[in-house]
Amino acid sequence: MEALIPVINKLQDVFNTVGADIIQLPQIAVVGTQSSGKSSVLESLVGRDLLPRGTGIVTRRPLILQLVHVDPEDRRKSNEENDSNTWKNGRLYKGIDGEEWGKFLHTKNKIYTDFDEIRQEIVAETERVSGSNKGISDEPIHLKIFSPHVVNLTLVDLPGITKVPVGDQPKDIELQIRELILKHISNPNSIILAVTAANTDMATSEALKVARDVDPDGRRTLAVVTKLDLMDAGTDAMDVLMGRVIPVKLGLIGVVSRSQLDINNKKQVSDAIRDEYAFLQKKYPSLANRNGTKYLARTLNRLLMHHIRDCLPELKTRINVLAAQYQSLLSSYGEPVDDKSSTLLQLITKFAAEYCHTIEGTAKYIETAELCGGARICYIFHETFGRTLESVDPLGGLTTIDVLTAIRNATGPRPALFVPEVSFELLVKRQVKRLEEPSLRCVELVHEEMQRIIQHCSNYSTQELLRFPKLHDAIVEVVTSLLRKRLPVTNEMVHNLVAIELAYINTKHPDFADACGLMNNNIEEQRRNRMRELPSSVPRDKGAGGVQGDQGDGGTGNWRGMLKKGEDGMSDRSQSQSSLQGSPLRGHAVNLLDVPVPVSRKLSAREQRDCEVIERLIKSYFLIVRKNIQDSVPKAVMHFLVNHVKDSLQSELVGQLYKAGLLDDLLTESEDMAQRRSEAADMLKALQKASQVIAEIRETHLW
Repeated sequence: MEALIPVINKLQDVFNTVGADIIQLPQIAVVGTQSSGKSSVLESLVGRDLLPRGTGIVTRRPLILQLVHVDPEDRRKSNEENDSNTWKNGRLYKGIDGEEWGKFLHTKNKIYTDFDEIRQEIVAETERVSGSNKGISDEPIHLKIFSPHVVNLTLVDLPGITKVPVGDQPKDIELQIRELILKHISNPNSIILAVTAANTDMATSEALKVARDVDPDGRRTLAVVTKLDLMDAGTDAMDVLMGRVIPVKLGLIGVVSRSQLDINNKKQVSDAIRDEYAFLQKKYPSLANRNGTKYLARTLNRLLMHHIRDCLPELKTRINVLAAQYQSLLSSYGEPVDDKSSTLLQLITKFAAEYCHTIEGTAKYIETAELCGGARICYIFHETFGRTLESVDPLGGLTTIDVLTAIRNATGPRPALFVPEVSFELLVKRQVKRLEEPSLRCVELVHEEMQRIIQHCSNYSTQELLRFPKLHDAIVEVVTSLLRKRLPVTNEMVHNLVAIELAYINTKHPDFADACGLMNNNIEEQRRNRMRELPSSVPRDKGAGGVQGDQGDGGTGNWRGMLKKGEDGMSDRSQSQSSLQGSPLRGHAVNLLDVPVPVSRKLSAREQRDCEVIERLIKSYFLIVRKNIQDSVPKAVMHFLVNHVKDSLQSELVGQLYKAGLLDDLLTESEDMAQRRSEAADMLKALQKASQVIAEIRETHLW
């Protein structure tokens, strides 16, 4: 199982090269208040002075410290984890003076055998990123220590928790440090090493408090009590070390580090560890074997190994899933363009094909949130346009007065013996004209949907276009221009369809003749009911025959009616108008099969009959025309707009864009695309390497 920690170190190195936080690797995060002795604990674990020391905030960037145990008799085993060429790295380390050395990630292969140099490099690197003031940064420093005196460990030294900004620190320094600490300890795969000084009250420990925030059960928290030798006279840490004050599941270990005076006097860490052992034997003999730096190192090593073993299966799955995602992402970014001419033609062809497929409903990416493409055009034709036409009242806007006035106007100065046919044509054209506006609106809606399909294809189908914003804009412009050119042609055709209906009122239409036949039967029945009211001077058979005979002739002649002799209402216009004011308005559709219900007597029987005849004929003919328009407008839109654009889109795009002079400009990638492709490629490479590293672990290592 010892092989597990170097595996995690390898993975850390792999992902550090791409600066990724997407994989949460098992590690030990060291948390504590400022000057609680965190750095001293780390130096004790390493056995050498290597960290910057002083008062105030010293650790201002996370330090990822990887301790690698090496065999002093065969240094070639300390080969660089990131390189599989063991011999090369063996030779690299063969000439190192001394048995301990360090390496920084940011200085590549430079070897540090002088630990004072390591300290100076940490200070320099901290100031390079965080500045020379007391500010902090979340960008970590990576240091690897090779030594025969360490156990395999990976620790993260974090800035100490502080409350009051000093010097030129920002006012929110406490919040910044807290967020930085939480970022590392919130990782569920991390072990929290909470450092607290023994000469402070454990109940007020900030380190334990922040650890409990993210680990309320304490399952991954190990407490370390420092400065056991600095407690007030007459007090000891027995209750604390026994876990009676603050119980911590992973345990609580006490250590004695070097004082500032010891450091100033250059006291060796090895001497300090010997003195620590003597102190524990004297003050806490019953607990000496479960405390101290040596025991802490072994405990951390054991905890980390077991923790890695538990995390490894999930880690392996996560890496494989991410590798697949980044492979897909990289594919969507496409390869760098070599043959621009071929690439341009390919992109144009693909866009044109996707545009047509979206209309036909055979696109690869089917929209599930809303209707789009051909489905929406179908909806416009049969739902939006169809329902709009059906809602148009055949007699909408026509009142009985309008009808009677039209009849009168059509007779000129002479009183009419028959209902003039001109009045029917005049009124029916006025009603048919109302179908033009919804028909043109239908064309507009389809045109808008054809525009939306461009965006749909860009977003879902041809992501390669997003690489080339200028080509994308050019394609949008060409398609928009093509649609714009077809719009007036289609509008003209739809206008003509209505104009054709207005040009010739075909009263010989079979459906119209049938409707007139039904209407005549109703009128005949009504006429019989009213025959008794007619004066005896009017020949009844002629009155009946005149209306029925001519109307039964398919509506081609005049619709005759007899005037009542001596009827004052027709000669006195003012009297007629006053009698019409109470007539009902006809704003709704009339069913042809309905028998007219007599209304209160305002109009003369002749006037009322004439109006009803005209209204029924208008409704009958209007329904025929509406049916024609409802059928012909979608066909015209499909032929003149939709199908024409589908058929000519490819040739239009090629004709306008496939030009040698435009190649370089159109295939200029967006500024960030090359960078995103490079980042995705690096991440994919790191994930593949990580997957390979994990795959090399034999099952026996896990148990």
